[in-house]
Amino acid sequence: MVTPATDLAGILEGDVVEVARRLIGATLQTRIDGYQTAIVVTEVEAYGGPEDAASHAVRGRTQANAAMFAEAGTLYVYRSYGVHWCANVVVGPRDEPAAVLLRGGEPSLGIPIMERRRKRTNNLTDGPGKLCQALGITGEHDGVFLGGPIELIPGTPLGPVVATPRIGITKATDLPWRFAALR
Repeated sequence: MVTPATDLAGILEGDVVEVARRLIGATLQTRIDGYQTAIVVTEVEAYGGPEDAASHAVRGRTQANAAMFAEAGTLYVYRSYGVHWCANVVVGPRDEPAAVLLRGGEPSLGIPIMERRRKRTNNLTDGPGKLCQALGITGEHDGVFLGGPIELIPGTPLGPVVATPRIGITKATDLPWRFAALR
């Protein structure tokens, strides 16, 4: 029998763009504050290392981005515009920063909890900040290795996967490193 951790190690190996595509269809599950929630990942973006002008690693290691330099399977969580938490899955070898931003998903477990956390009943996880809020992911989870309170279980995409340029950035905007499942 293959465990989720074994499967996860296999899908996090390789080029960040290839890994990003493989994460579409995975289940992201959280057990936070006594509540279990989960989504099927439907949208991600790949961010390379120092050579990627849009990557947080472009200026090297800092206290804020240190988790991005950790081993594959580590969460890199940062605050966007000082407001929303955003979660990334670190891929590749330690000290070679690359990560996949979790941009969106389809709620699959604990939907009432997500609605309570988001204070709404629709559009619960259709953006990186919304996703983190619905799942209870905060800065406290920066540097946490997947497999404890936050788990990523490989899966199959819900539909065809398309590649487009990344959104919400001002550098390296031409790279087709955003992947989304069409439904």
